[in-house]
Amino acid sequence: MPRADVVHLGLMLSALALAYVLPFELLLIAYAVLGPAHYLTEISWLHDRQYFLSAKPIALALAAVAVAAVSVSNVLDSGLLIWIAFVGAALAIGGISWMQRGVLLAILVAFTAALVTGQDFLAVSAVLLPTLIHVSVFTLVFMMLGAYRAGSRSQAALVLVYLGAVALILLMPPGPVPRSMPLAQLGYHYFGGVAPALGQVLHVPDLSFDSRSTGLLSFVYTYHYLNWFIKADVIGWRRIPAGRLSVIAALSVAATGLYFYDYAKGFTVLLALSLLHVVLEFPLNTVSMRQLAGIAAHGFVRQARAAS
Repeated sequence: MPRADVVHLGLMLSALALAYVLPFELLLIAYAVLGPAHYLTEISWLHDRQYFLSAKPIALALAAVAVAAVSVSNVLDSGLLIWIAFVGAALAIGGISWMQRGVLLAILVAFTAALVTGQDFLAVSAVLLPTLIHVSVFTLVFMMLGAYRAGSRSQAALVLVYLGAVALILLMPPGPVPRSMPLAQLGYHYFGGVAPALGQVLHVPDLSFDSRSTGLLSFVYTYHYLNWFIKADVIGWRRIPAGRLSVIAALSVAATGLYFYDYAKGFTVLLALSLLHVVLEFPLNTVSMRQLAGIAAHGFVRQARAAS
């Protein structure tokens, strides 16, 4: 296994171990310490790549929607804005024809109708999309694409380890007693809605903020951040001007400092920054899912032809 993949594996297993040791506390620590640096460096990286949009100014509209989604007090309005940003970003990606945009629009309309009809729209758009889906599903998509493009068995093995870690937490959850009750209460206050929202979508009514759900969130959030940082040489996110890097470092430290100084104000800032990076990443998510679907379809057709 290449050295980079060994390091990758070590960080993944470290995140898993910490999720068992500090299931309630790790989520908030990772969110406050690793989160700001991840958000700012990724926004910088996306900016240099035109946010994977057909026109760079569209990113300003997406940013405005993200700010509005944080500012409104009504959860339904916030979810609607996030979903509008997701659909708009998907349709505005660069490198596709108008016919392909039409097909994509039809898929998005059908998916939206299914969500609204099933009464899961609010749970998905306002809660799961900017949290669990972003840090777990989209991360998995990136890992699978990376393994395929590199033709690497060790990276494919990392995908299986990641899925195994998720399954392990779900089947054998961490201990139910938090080491720090204040942090556990803060975690419930800020992330307590994720498990019930997932339970609503999966039709499992008894999902709650327990050691299983928060252990899962702690692992996927921590690994999501670490996965970004260890890809510095792969995707080149740190190849930016020294002045911009200094500003990013200063803002990251300030955001983390504000969080520990005043949890309420700090979380508001981190939530806005987090949602901004989530929305600006929507075009990349769409491009990646489209590429992965194309790879899967190509493999299916090739197997069908071989069988016939």
